[in-house]
Amino acid sequence: MANTAHLVRRQSSRDLHVQRSIDRLELKEMKGRLVVENGNTGPAYGATNMAFEDTSPNTKIKSTLSSKRPSIDGKPIFKPEGGEDERESWDNKLTFLLATIGYAVGLGNVWRFPYLAQKNGGGAFLIPYFVMLAIEGIPIFYLELAIGQRLRKGAIGVWSQVSPYLGGIGISSAVVSFNVALYYNTIIAWCLFYFAQSFQSELPWSECPKVHFPNGTYILDPECMVSSPTQHFWYRTTLMVSEDISTPEVFNWKIALALVLSWTLVYLCMMKGIASSNLIVYITATFPYMVLIIFFFRGITLKGAYDGLHHLFTPKWHTLLDPVVWLEAGTQIFFSLGLAFGGLIAFSSYNPVNNNCFRDAITVSLTNCFTSMFAGIVVFSIIGFKATMIYDKCLDLRNTTLTNLFGPDYNERDLPPAGSFINVTVKNVTKSLMMPELEVCDLERELDNSASGTGLAFIIFTEAINQFPGAPLWAILFFLMLFTLGIDSQFGTLEGVVSSVSDMKLFPNMSKQQLTGAICGVCCVLSMIFAHGAGSYVFVLFDNFAGNFPLLIIAFFECISVSYIYGLNKFADDIEMMTGSRPGFYWMLCWKYLSPLAMISILVASIIEIATKGSGYSAWSSIKGETEWHQWPSWAIVLILVLLLASTLWIPGVAIARLFGIVVVDDSEKAWFPADELKDFHGIMPHEPTPAEQLLFCIRPDGSEGFCCATAPDDFDDL
Repeated sequence: MANTAHLVRRQSSRDLHVQRSIDRLELKEMKGRLVVENGNTGPAYGATNMAFEDTSPNTKIKSTLSSKRPSIDGKPIFKPEGGEDERESWDNKLTFLLATIGYAVGLGNVWRFPYLAQKNGGGAFLIPYFVMLAIEGIPIFYLELAIGQRLRKGAIGVWSQVSPYLGGIGISSAVVSFNVALYYNTIIAWCLFYFAQSFQSELPWSECPKVHFPNGTYILDPECMVSSPTQHFWYRTTLMVSEDISTPEVFNWKIALALVLSWTLVYLCMMKGIASSNLIVYITATFPYMVLIIFFFRGITLKGAYDGLHHLFTPKWHTLLDPVVWLEAGTQIFFSLGLAFGGLIAFSSYNPVNNNCFRDAITVSLTNCFTSMFAGIVVFSIIGFKATMIYDKCLDLRNTTLTNLFGPDYNERDLPPAGSFINVTVKNVTKSLMMPELEVCDLERELDNSASGTGLAFIIFTEAINQFPGAPLWAILFFLMLFTLGIDSQFGTLEGVVSSVSDMKLFPNMSKQQLTGAICGVCCVLSMIFAHGAGSYVFVLFDNFAGNFPLLIIAFFECISVSYIYGLNKFADDIEMMTGSRPGFYWMLCWKYLSPLAMISILVASIIEIATKGSGYSAWSSIKGETEWHQWPSWAIVLILVLLLASTLWIPGVAIARLFGIVVVDDSEKAWFPADELKDFHGIMPHEPTPAEQLLFCIRPDGSEGFCCATAPDDFDDL
């Protein structure tokens, strides 16, 4: 009964600071009553039972015993004397790695990287791509994993702990994650719709639909005839698209139902907590690789695959002098890794305190990048096949036309110009005919006619799948792959919202399961703005502005906060305590100088590009059977400004409010962190700053940090 009563008291003490103090006093008194004779400990009864161990998060553990204990394989493991904290945790390391890889590896790896590579110099694009990975991608990824594991909270709690004036960074991350999750799930809904349509013996986008008349006759849809079956199915059947963003016309009930289903699936997968969803994580993280491998072996055996890969990887070295190429490489690295959303911070906060976050950052980042290159090989082997099929059909039609006019012995170089009159002899009868306009067959042009985003997935790739034997099976695999790629990225994005709201205790009476359900429900209702004729245009607006600029600003302030407010030397000390190894000089240089400079450069260059080239969207023209460029209307520009300001104003807003004594974010509760035991476990000695660290980072010989890199508040010693 004593054990049961104490367990109940411990459960209620999580939110009662006073009760924690009482618990600790009782523990001291109980342990003081124990009599140990001759240094021998008795059996695990009474106050020696594990139920009496104080695992309060605010307990600062000081142990005179070594924390090194042998594991099964003989290697030392970290086992704190006071037990672990009460935060949700991953079941094992593999679950964390798969969840993080699944979060980082998303749809952009499949449908954006290949397009950017062939557009920006082919193989030459890999140089700016990996340079930006080294100075921007991995350092910020490493920073977010480390700060989340150290402070053991979501994004809002982490930055509030760094400084009460910085709580707005976490709120901004949560708002951006909410906005991105809102529209990102629309892609999942589209994939579900195409997946359901794939279970037909003849794919519905393989031929133009028929328009029937009362007399029983029919014609092929004229709009489809001037475009293509895949375009018509995408724009008319799936999106029910309107002429522009200002005329939504009809409500799209099919996509509305798909959105309800997709949000339901997201909730069912997350309701027990992403850290506990082992089976779901294993499936969603590994299945896309299985499908990519299958498509790889199918793609490289197709006619024209070599032409596609040659087109993708042939380097065009002159593009390296174009600043836009470097801008797009940095942007792709930043967003493909999922930086500044808060999801990485939330994921790492569920890790053990001694987890090697540096190794995780390297592993996940490189896996993400090599997945992009592998996906590029798969995509362009199939695009090469599609381009070759179109090229061969063009040649056949051209040759048939010329053979009918001049016979089989015509010479291409002697052909008369189009529109001129020629004498043609057929069966000894000479006729005067006008030379027709012959289509120009160009394989390189067809290879260049690739697309990014939804155009690649739902138009170009589906057109290629139409040519496969057993096309429905390939369509099922492809859209199931896109679904799993999208939904596990959605887990991480939404976890950034759920963990932040949970840590803020905005709804203290709601369990995390209920909170997840409420957020998914609100998102489901709001996502209906994408389920009408202009919904795809609103989607483009969100895709272009809901995340891009705010995320760059947030990541910039993350680096500034760690380097100049928390303290770069202290952050390095924390990482050394957690991993046993101090971060190298290069990583500290990136956090303090290189990464912020890269993000500012990308942000300024992006703003200049929009200011000079303008911004708009591609609207479908039913008459032309193709898209045409439209500028954003006034109300859409206002919506863009709202999205940008709603995501970024929290950063200065919370700081200004705190300056005037208004507390927007109140998260002063320190998380559990056994600093002393970690130092004992790793055998860490005080670090003496090198001359380079003193010169570049303003770290004094005693470890304190000078004016150019302000020290963290004194109360950080108690974390």
